[in-house]
Amino acid sequence: SREHSGHETAPSIFEAVAQDSLMAALRPALRHMAKVLAESNPGRYGCLWTWFDELYALLDLLLQQHYLSKCSASFSENFYSLKRTVLGHSKGPYRLASAGLPKQEHWKSLLLLVLIPYLKGKLEKLVSSLREEDEYSIHPPSSAWKRFYRAFLAAYPFVNMAWEGWFLIQQLCYILGKAQHHSPLLRLAGVRLVRLTVDDIQALEEKLAAATASHSCRIHSLKKAFGGIAFSLSTGLSVGVFFLQFLDWWYSSENQETIKSLTVLPTPPPPIHLDHSTGSPLLPKLKTVCPLCHKIRTNDTVLSTSGFVFCYRCVYNYVKNHQRCPITGYATELQHLVKLYSPES
Repeated sequence: SREHSGHETAPSIFEAVAQDSLMAALRPALRHMAKVLAESNPGRYGCLWTWFDELYALLDLLLQQHYLSKCSASFSENFYSLKRTVLGHSKGPYRLASAGLPKQEHWKSLLLLVLIPYLKGKLEKLVSSLREEDEYSIHPPSSAWKRFYRAFLAAYPFVNMAWEGWFLIQQLCYILGKAQHHSPLLRLAGVRLVRLTVDDIQALEEKLAAATASHSCRIHSLKKAFGGIAFSLSTGLSVGVFFLQFLDWWYSSENQETIKSLTVLPTPPPPIHLDHSTGSPLLPKLKTVCPLCHKIRTNDTVLSTSGFVFCYRCVYNYVKNHQRCPITGYATELQHLVKLYSPES
């Protein structure tokens, strides 16, 4: 590793990439947990699935704000005993990790840590949705909107390749010692990563001891309440981080075939409370009628999450807007739509 003033050393590329992958693993693992809860009780936990991106961004904001202010690092960086230091700080007084970042670097770091993953996730969902619409011709072929999003879909792979290539080139420069950052986002925030020194660790331990003592007292202000939430969340994530990484691996696309081979079970019977005898207003008496538009179905499409059949256009628009089955309330995505083809069609 390379030496810096104040006995600070830059982390290896393996440490830097490992802390990046830690946060990348938390999101899908928590997403799966929210989906399981939503499927188990749609009425109570359905909002967790519907608003998952926003709720995760809020929790991420609290978590990163806590660590940046207390440890001068993000959650994953602190987990690997790293901290952020301002570029060119060697010209000024040495700054302990417990002192936090200067105000400008603090807010730039917080914005890039929370906002960029949120916007990237939203963009990926939008691209997936537009590809579904393009594949099944949801919009008329002559519409200006269709021409626009087809151009967007054609340009997106190149934009995404340029984005990923930017990060790859930065990592190669870091490995060769030509750059102080492994990520362009650190450069934009005006900081770089270094390992914690002995003085940093001692100062953080003293601050943690003081914070633990203060939490035993009654909290009087809203600011302290939010600090307590962030402290509890960070402690829980520190304990469960390896479990969440295991969940991410277990439910990853590469492991789906293994999961299927281990969990092949017969299809369960339909829920009793959804039987036609209950007189549900969403279930028409005629089996050929769509429960959403109450007309004879066209382009029959079944939801693999519940087994009910609808018109393709009806169920596509419903799932796109609500992310759940209109009959059962089970958490559903567009990928769960399965078109049915009969000999007559």
